[in-house]
Amino acid sequence: MTLNWGGVLPQKGHNMNINSLKLSPTSSIKEALKIIDSGALQMALVVNSDGKLLGTISDGDIRRGLLSSMELTQSIESLYYRTPIVSHSLHVSPDIIAKAKAKNIRYIPIIDENDIATAIVNIYEPNFKKPNQVILMAGGLGTRLRPLTNQIPKPMLHVGPKPILQTIIESFLANGYSDFTICVNYKAEIITNYFGDGKKFGVNINYVFEDKRLGTAGALSLINPPKDDFFVMNGDLLTNTDFTKLHDYHTAHKSVATMCVREYEMQVPYGVVNLDDNTIKSITEKPRQKFHVSAGIYMLNPQILNFIPKNEYLDMPDLFNSLATKNQNPKAYLINEEWLDIGRIEEYNLANELYSEIFS
Repeated sequence: MTLNWGGVLPQKGHNMNINSLKLSPTSSIKEALKIIDSGALQMALVVNSDGKLLGTISDGDIRRGLLSSMELTQSIESLYYRTPIVSHSLHVSPDIIAKAKAKNIRYIPIIDENDIATAIVNIYEPNFKKPNQVILMAGGLGTRLRPLTNQIPKPMLHVGPKPILQTIIESFLANGYSDFTICVNYKAEIITNYFGDGKKFGVNINYVFEDKRLGTAGALSLINPPKDDFFVMNGDLLTNTDFTKLHDYHTAHKSVATMCVREYEMQVPYGVVNLDDNTIKSITEKPRQKFHVSAGIYMLNPQILNFIPKNEYLDMPDLFNSLATKNQNPKAYLINEEWLDIGRIEEYNLANELYSEIFS
């Protein structure tokens, strides 16, 4: 897999070995300055004898020490920053990026399960983008939302100040994903005219035109096979799901296919009578039942395309059923964040009520 990350990777990016940035807490200020001055990052990593990251030290930290009359021969023990912002994954989450930017921090150490620094990323690099494609399904007729969808495809309905599809794209972009393919059919020109190639939105957009309805999985038979795992999402959803965490979960489980699911609870409005033949065993008054339902968001391995027939109708539930029967062990990822499927008029109205509070 090729990673187009900004910042520094071991033996890669800027031709710098991350080990050359490491020093011990007993190192002298002079030694720290030598490391900092030899690189472009203006910082060094402080590690213990086992290589575990203890903190970071910058030229600013050293400058403050020297201004307080410390000598170059003194150790950095009292100078280095002991609670650095770090990430356990190269897929740095938006929350971590936001915290770093709030403190004017440019570089984030990446650490493994043993707290050993394995890389550093520059969150301000223009190419701090993740290579994974996002496939958005926007070809549906929106029948249940008529008359709103008589002249406009459902993903282009405005919720808040912008189309649903734009909010989805901006949400992925905030997570570092900028390469999109939009599958279109009904009134496709409205979508293509609005988004174009995506440049004015800071992303890259390609389109797949369905001559006939193929379903959420069948449409994937028309895309160019991605090199990396990729997202698929229905174009009529609003959610605060952390796509980076979904990505990490999918990768950790080495899954061929991961489906986001939500817990759905419903109450039977009657007393439920439990029978054994014609004998009443018990009566449960208005019981509540919980189910896990598909959230319309998926992450797939490129080999999934081998299970999808070319140009034939196939919905995603049928694909996952097929994977399960073929012992491919598809995974479920439970999302607890806000999520709203805009399939009916009442849901559309609710989305507009909640947009500024939750989804903006």
